[in-house]
Amino acid sequence: MSSRFKFALAAVSACSLFVGGPAVAQTFALESTSGLRLHNVQAEPVTRDGKRGLRVTVSADAKQKLQDLPIDQQSRLETLVLIEGTDFKNGDIEAEISGAPAPDAPEGARGFVGIAFRVGSDLETYDAFYLRPTNGRADDQVRRNHSVQYVSHPAWPWNRLRKEFPERYESYVDLEPGAWTRIRIEVRGERARLFVHGQPQPTLIVNDLKTGVDGKGAVALWINPGTIAHFRALRVSELRQ
Repeated sequence: MSSRFKFALAAVSACSLFVGGPAVAQTFALESTSGLRLHNVQAEPVTRDGKRGLRVTVSADAKQKLQDLPIDQQSRLETLVLIEGTDFKNGDIEAEISGAPAPDAPEGARGFVGIAFRVGSDLETYDAFYLRPTNGRADDQVRRNHSVQYVSHPAWPWNRLRKEFPERYESYVDLEPGAWTRIRIEVRGERARLFVHGQPQPTLIVNDLKTGVDGKGAVALWINPGTIAHFRALRVSELRQ
């Protein structure tokens, strides 16, 4: 296991994080690309606002792929940084993330940035929570209500969820583009909760994860084309049953 990856594996007691069984925590500093699998993205270690982390943007090859795809298929191009060695089913995922629209981003860009979990080997099947940072302080209340989002690819992208279940999988939280934002995702079976800014109450609750009670897979850093994203201090605490 590479020392550059700054990977730390520590067993923690059940009482500190979970009830009902021991948990194992993996910590990823994200200060290098070692141990990461880049999928349609490029990444480099940087220091932002005095904190070291990873800068992630869409790769040049992926941008070309987008240009070659019909508009109605462009959303199918997944842009992920897979955390190798993770196999997550239930537990907690914590990280500091930031997102802002790239200078050449389309008009609808919001700086989309988040974390995917239970990622399948096809790199197309997963659950995810993500932020829309430019919505957090928008003058339009409807946009504010769409500050955070749950999705489950490939069958349940944001637009289908919004059309069939308005307001159920989105919520408001105060966000600033480009600012480090602490998030925590709590996953238990078919239920997941997203916590932002260390708040004791969840920003968004999902009671029917589309991967189901037995869903399992890798953890990944998630961005959308048109985003400049930063990630640091990732911690994956998996509940062992």
